[in-house]
Amino acid sequence: MDKNHPGTKPTVAFLGTGIMGLPMCGHLLAAGYPVQVWNRSAEKAAPLAELGATLCGSPREAVTGATFVIFMLSTGPVIDQVLFQADSTGNTVEQQLDEGATVIMMSSIPVETARDQATRLSKINVDYVDAPVSGGDIGAVNARLAILAGGDSESITNVQDLLSVMGRVSHVGPVGCGQLVKLANQTIVGINIDAVAEAFLLIEAGGGDLAAAHKALIGGFADSAILRHHGERMINRSFKPGATAETQLKDMRTSRELAESLGLDLPVLQLTESLYQGMCQNGREDLDHSGLYLEIADRTKA
Repeated sequence: MDKNHPGTKPTVAFLGTGIMGLPMCGHLLAAGYPVQVWNRSAEKAAPLAELGATLCGSPREAVTGATFVIFMLSTGPVIDQVLFQADSTGNTVEQQLDEGATVIMMSSIPVETARDQATRLSKINVDYVDAPVSGGDIGAVNARLAILAGGDSESITNVQDLLSVMGRVSHVGPVGCGQLVKLANQTIVGINIDAVAEAFLLIEAGGGDLAAAHKALIGGFADSAILRHHGERMINRSFKPGATAETQLKDMRTSRELAESLGLDLPVLQLTESLYQGMCQNGREDLDHSGLYLEIADRTKA
């Protein structure tokens, strides 16, 4: 409940209404939450006004009076800039946060960045939960995201009802562990996309019927969400992004850097990162990450 208006839902600030943020915000509005929205490209947030959102001209305006502040922006440095750097008024979003508010970091950022943000905000009595998501645009649209929440038990309980509007919440450890598990998720996703792409190219080169093979593989030991959904994208050569190659590369790079800092040598992760790097360097950074199929296909022709 809103502590100032008993019986009403708390106000939510939502920063970042891209491919996934837009439907996520829509679910909060449908559930009756007052939502104050900011997006760097204001036109992308405009459809939410018809659903009852308050469109804001700046991040500081969006967080004013909010009990929960959700970030769904692109990178850790971008979020640090939004949170802690002064705007044209000389003030920061950090200074505008209400004491006792909770920042919910649903963006995918480095583990240490999340922990540093939590430490800084705790000094002004602002709680912090890192809760990155998995499920892509399909999960966002259908409110079936896997939400990987890091924080103490009390903090997770505090945000449970809110986050459950957008998907299934799993408490995976203290602050930073949400990002850690999301990196593991993205490592599995990136490598699995590569595996499906290579297998499909093998079928095609051998003269097999790709659509029939795809149908046959579903339900077998090789079955996965990647095989089902991204395999279909590869068959149809339909790579409108649910999640972009550029974002996948960012996550693979972050995973590899974390692995190196922990003294781990993960060779398949390194190889897959290099494939996504090639895809982005070849002008396909805005395609769906399943478009890695095109990058590998080009390499086989070289």
